[in-house]
Amino acid sequence: MLNVEQISKSYGPVHALREVSIEVRPNEVVGLIGENGAGKSTLMRVLAGTVRPDSGRILIDGTSVSLRDSRHANACGIAMVFQEQSLLLNMSVAENIHLAQEGEFMRLGLLDRRRMNEVARAHLARVGLDVDPRTKAGELTFAARQMVELAKALALEQRTTAPLTIFLDEPTSVLESRDIAILFDRMRSLKSRASFIFVSHRLDEVLEISDRVYVLKDGAVVAERPAAEATVPELHAMMVGRALHSGYYREDRQGVPGAEPVLEARQLTVRGAFESVDLTLRRGEVLGVAGVIGSGREELMRTLFGFLPQTGGTLKVNGQEVVLRSPTQAVAAGIGYIPRERRVEGLVMDLSVAVNMTLANLDVAMTHNMIDHGRERTIADDWIRRLHIRTPSAAQVCRNLSGGNQQKIVLARWLTAKSRILILDHPTRGLDVGAKSEVYDLIRDLSAQGVGIILTSDTLEETIGLCHTILVMRDGMITGRLDAPAEAKPSQVAVLEHMV
Repeated sequence: MLNVEQISKSYGPVHALREVSIEVRPNEVVGLIGENGAGKSTLMRVLAGTVRPDSGRILIDGTSVSLRDSRHANACGIAMVFQEQSLLLNMSVAENIHLAQEGEFMRLGLLDRRRMNEVARAHLARVGLDVDPRTKAGELTFAARQMVELAKALALEQRTTAPLTIFLDEPTSVLESRDIAILFDRMRSLKSRASFIFVSHRLDEVLEISDRVYVLKDGAVVAERPAAEATVPELHAMMVGRALHSGYYREDRQGVPGAEPVLEARQLTVRGAFESVDLTLRRGEVLGVAGVIGSGREELMRTLFGFLPQTGGTLKVNGQEVVLRSPTQAVAAGIGYIPRERRVEGLVMDLSVAVNMTLANLDVAMTHNMIDHGRERTIADDWIRRLHIRTPSAAQVCRNLSGGNQQKIVLARWLTAKSRILILDHPTRGLDVGAKSEVYDLIRDLSAQGVGIILTSDTLEETIGLCHTILVMRDGMITGRLDAPAEAKPSQVAVLEHMV
């Protein structure tokens, strides 16, 4: 029903796509995997009508089409559910579902909101979401907004006679396991009405939900496999060119942290979020904070960077008591923060790689009280080389880079600022296995250099593998503390006992 034949796209000397060919058959889920920078995002933009390919063609139900824009792609039955989500949070669910299609509900120049809400309610029922369509999108959980996105995509079925293909871009990256199970159940039930292209870095999930899997590497398709015949190690090896090894979290490089504390919290409280939190971070230690959504762990991380001012307790940095009322004060205290939403809070997307890297410490790029752009580029080029950032140059705007490369730029910013305490809030979210591996190496490097790291992660496996010590939170309180030396890591069950 959808064929991509020999599609190529270049940006100057960078070949984003090299003669890519894939096909999507009726009533199936096609997995699309590859490292950051492999070409997945460019391919999706081509199929969404926002990027014109240099060569090749696209066929819908056997007919060649030239997609002019996203509206034309929608008319051809192609819908996108984006990783960062595209809902307007200050508008209602119904308004989001029917955005740019309000003409269907106009009567004598007036918008029939009652009918619009009724139709939206029917679309929501198809994805199993029981919410009032008049509810503001910003009042929903992330998981519920993801279902609204899916309902919005399925609404295209009534506006086109073309077969429906829905792209899901990292739809599970911020969902809990219960919500992922619900999403997969909805996808299976909807396969009679639409086909899906499922893009994810979680290879086990790709194999669970997909019928076939395409592997992209360096802008080209390097493999196609029936999901039932593929394994995670095999896919990993095809993506990155090397096998998935047992020391994935670099436990062999886990050293012994220093004795002196670099950050201490005593009875730290933010009313309504968490209370009476005690923690000690030592020099070179990786301290994990585990817990389900709503446990208080995300709020704790943001408090330690001044986003959420404390309402009680004390906080010390290098032995000196501080009260962090803003991120500016946290930066001045030597604390850096890698946010879970890098595109919203981590980067200024329309500024260059070089500018983003030096934002937290402009002094390093100053000469005679003026920004020395040559010096700025030299600093950026050094980090591009050391962190293997894929970008045409330091002048490239961050918006045009893949998620993994964007994350490395955020890391480079705090390394440029010489932060001695780093708060890593889901640092590998949305990264492929190769990019994750490089981040793990970097965490071990920083730990060996004496940087104290506080980490919260999407998975217990990652938290256990990377950390020296694990704190567990439930209902806004610390419920457990577990040592995690390299030679005696606690089991996931041991951590879960304190989480639920």
